[in-house]
Amino acid sequence: MTTPKRIRIGILVPSSNTALEPLTTAILSSLPSTFHVTTHFSRFPVTSIALSNTALSQFTPQKILDAAQLLAHAKVDVIGWSGTSSGWLGFSSDEELCRLIEKETGIRATTSVLALNKALNKLGVKKIGLVTPYLDNVQEAIVRNYARIGIDARAERHLCLSDNVKFADLGSEIFDPMVEGVVKEGVQAVSTFCTNISVAQHVERWEQAFGIPVLDTVVTVVWDALRMCGVDTKQIKGWGGIMDIK
Repeated sequence: MTTPKRIRIGILVPSSNTALEPLTTAILSSLPSTFHVTTHFSRFPVTSIALSNTALSQFTPQKILDAAQLLAHAKVDVIGWSGTSSGWLGFSSDEELCRLIEKETGIRATTSVLALNKALNKLGVKKIGLVTPYLDNVQEAIVRNYARIGIDARAERHLCLSDNVKFADLGSEIFDPMVEGVVKEGVQAVSTFCTNISVAQHVERWEQAFGIPVLDTVVTVVWDALRMCGVDTKQIKGWGGIMDIK
């Protein structure tokens, strides 16, 4: 019997995030046993989400590149930034980060937000419901950045929070009405836009209830990283319809 090729996926993690690692591991464990995919994590300092100079400085490229270099030591096949900072910094910041990671490590890279935008493009979505835990001005910046690429994200719900470590303690009782609220505004898809909220396991339930795609940013980066490694994501069940997108 032929041993399947081992695929190593590297994931960059905000240091205060406690949601994305177990979720990412659970998603990949949904692959059939014929696949040999492992995930490996590297952290860099992030404790708050805001637009202050201190908060913004957490996402300077060198800090993230240092963490990416550690993943390169493990000879991962792809590096994914499981974070949503380009939502408020501008999508070009993720594009530049991926360019720098590949230049410095020789390893291809993707991000939660770039992967989300790929999925939105493939689905033809022009009106999205945005669900986050973020502050008013952070949310407003995300909405503006989507408007710049022709996507209306004004149907939104947010919680006005900034302490990243606390995001992971929020349960589905908080997010159920938020998702339902944006759906009622006639959106074509919903994004749960934060990788430190534990909601990816509810995506399929929401899709069945509301009949539209729900794109979680923990799931998007895994989907894109697997595609970049030639894995057929249709083999993954239970994490939303995104896995059926080619």
